[in-house]
Amino acid sequence: MEAQEYIESGILELYVYGLLTEKENLEIAELAKNNKKIDDEIIAIERAIVALSSSFAPFHSVENFEKIKARLELKHGKAVDLKPASNWTQYVGWAAAVLLLLGFGYQTLELTKSKEAISTVGNEKNKIERNYAFLDQQNKQTEKSLSIVRDIKNTGVTLGGQAVSPTSFAKVYWNQQTKTTYIDAAGLPKPPKGKVYQVWSLKLSPVLTPTSIGLLNNFEGNTQKIFAVNQTDSAEAFGITLEPAGGSPTPTMEQLYTLGKV
Repeated sequence: MEAQEYIESGILELYVYGLLTEKENLEIAELAKNNKKIDDEIIAIERAIVALSSSFAPFHSVENFEKIKARLELKHGKAVDLKPASNWTQYVGWAAAVLLLLGFGYQTLELTKSKEAISTVGNEKNKIERNYAFLDQQNKQTEKSLSIVRDIKNTGVTLGGQAVSPTSFAKVYWNQQTKTTYIDAAGLPKPPKGKVYQVWSLKLSPVLTPTSIGLLNNFEGNTQKIFAVNQTDSAEAFGITLEPAGGSPTPTMEQLYTLGKV
């Protein structure tokens, strides 16, 4: 999905409201980190929410306060000329009103500053939380990848580049006891649009027999490039071909990128 499609779908609003699943939150956080347009849209949504909440508690701006003060002084300017002996209480009353109005204006100004500060801090807090969630997920993926590589029960099979892509390479980590199989595809180039890498376990004798054990979907989004594929009962070799999206029932040998014997 493109950035504009995410924006128009309404999923970013659900993300800001906290109505998505943890998996969806992580996906949006990763997109926001890598796509400024999406990150700006999220910040705009958050600011809109803050503005909406502020609209339910309107206050006088400093400019309006100065206008009120000017009108008050214009309307009651002659109060100073009255004789103190007979009208001092009225003069003191207006002075108190002006002081009260000044105090209210000062409080309003400080409240505005506070709201702006809270909004800024809130936006920064949300951004930090998104980055933390993304980094935490990345850390977990790294730990999982290291555990796969370090597991002495895993048989490592190196796959070398073939004619269509001599510089390509990959590695298979295959636990023959549990049958679990992982592919390290860091040495493969990004597949063209509409194409996907397909992994095959191969029997070499008495005849070459390929069996599909999975697709390397979401290649670009997998930063570690470690992919779990189907369990493998037996194999004498592994190969990776480039196939149309969705995979193929048989390997396209002209698009064989890597191959290696167990």
